[in-house]
Amino acid sequence: MDTRALFKIGYGLYVIGSKIDNKLNGCILNTVGQITSNPVRVTATINKSNFTHDIVAQTKLFTVSMLSQSTPFEVIKRFGFQSGRDTDKFVGFQFLTTSDGIPYLQSYCTAYLVCRVYESVDVGTHTVFFADVEDANLL
Repeated sequence: MDTRALFKIGYGLYVIGSKIDNKLNGCILNTVGQITSNPVRVTATINKSNFTHDIVAQTKLFTVSMLSQSTPFEVIKRFGFQSGRDTDKFVGFQFLTTSDGIPYLQSYCTAYLVCRVYESVDVGTHTVFFADVEDANLL
């Protein structure tokens, strides 16, 4: 089997926003996909070692900020190369929050989704979160 064929699957980059208590957090993902249009549902596959994973597993809420192609590497570095357990990833970035206080990026973002988990599946190193999209907007 030539697993290089898998690199031909299209991906985007996303910041998954989460909140627990008063702590905002987020991480970079490339594994978000729409699974149905009525109802509007998506999946987000998050590595279990990410703090965001733990928050989403507990709260069942997250946002998806869809990053534009012009997103600076600083954004990817901030949300992808450090742990939210140790730092506040949203400091210094323009963001808004949902009515539940879940953050989403205001800059470098083409659209966002507000999602509520209805089921999850453990797939070893990651969890696939199945979620209903409660709100969606273009930016």
